[in-house]
Amino acid sequence: MKLKKLALMLTGALVSLSLLGCGAGGDQAKQASKLRVGASIDFAPFEFQDEGQKDYQGFDMDLIRAVAKEMGSEAEIQNIGFDGLIPALQAKNIDVIISGMTINDERKEKVAFSDPYYQSGLTMVVRSDEENIKSFSDLKGHKVAAQIGTTGAKMAKEMEGVTVSELNTPADCFMELKAGGVDAVINDRPVNDYYINQSQATGVKTLADRLSAEDYGIAMAKDNTELQQKINAALKKLHDNGEYDKIYQKWFGANK
Repeated sequence: MKLKKLALMLTGALVSLSLLGCGAGGDQAKQASKLRVGASIDFAPFEFQDEGQKDYQGFDMDLIRAVAKEMGSEAEIQNIGFDGLIPALQAKNIDVIISGMTINDERKEKVAFSDPYYQSGLTMVVRSDEENIKSFSDLKGHKVAAQIGTTGAKMAKEMEGVTVSELNTPADCFMELKAGGVDAVINDRPVNDYYINQSQATGVKTLADRLSAEDYGIAMAKDNTELQQKINAALKKLHDNGEYDKIYQKWFGANK
């Protein structure tokens, strides 16, 4: 009887350990299904948070959620100051960064990047009936509006024969354009596209010519080639199945 009782106790202990092991494995699997994302939530229309909204919004936010879904994961997004993003990645506090981050050689020394998912740079908006301005090289002798303190304003002032009006907001620039006070507006591509899309602006058009083009990429640990391959595969799938185009159109309108 004593031996039988001991055997039953041992069996019970083994079952308990097995259940604990299953529970731990379940927790690990659950944790593994999360893609820990870092972003600086202050760069509309890529990442921002409207008052009263729980979830972070923006092009980057929708895109990384779609990427994670393609990978069989769920994006868990943390708001981190831009300067702290790469240190957080290096400390393994996050798995990836998506935050309107330009791919450049200096950053490549610290992180690995996905394939580019967005090309920024300066673009120009003119009135819909404008036929004489087709590129930045046509601006000589014309008047241009740009938001004060921006790269667009700085580079416009360096152009020969261009008169520059520096205004407070993108809205002010577009109002000046539509009123005929200037012939073109120069600003960062996402600012121009987002403003036109959100305000449903009419009577204006964006030109294809770009100045100082920059590619944005998703960053991850430099040695994590497996994650890099998975993210690139997910991005490709989103382009192939049209989901990327839907997200793009939501935030920037139809033009890519």
